[in-house]
Amino acid sequence: QVQVVESGGGLVQPGGSLRLSCAASGVDFRLYTIGWFRWGPGKEREFVAASDYRDGRATYANSVRGRFTISRNGDKTMAYLQMDSLKPEDTAVYYCAGSGRSRPSGSYQYSYWGQGTQVTVSS
Repeated sequence: QVQVVESGGGLVQPGGSLRLSCAASGVDFRLYTIGWFRWGPGKEREFVAASDYRDGRATYANSVRGRFTISRNGDKTMAYLQMDSLKPEDTAVYYCAGSGRSRPSGSYQYSYWGQGTQVTVSS
């Protein structure tokens, strides 16, 4: 049984930082492109960032580029999302997902999803 678990969410003030972690069991994470998505209040699910399993290439949504950094550990068993300069509009439930594709073109190409971790940016 495949299980994807996110952690690291919480309440942070505007301008602050958080680091989300993603771990998977029951699947070889090394063979999966890892994506981070978020679902904010009153919004549709939004792509945030992805790390391709083939070459490690990182892609970002325009709204987070320059503030967020996606990374993986050396053996690619974990994925992280470092979020800096957080804004209230970053408030959302953040999801980690795995895709067996290189350069997945949409969320529908991600097979495995975690339950999400809440990030709230507020003073």
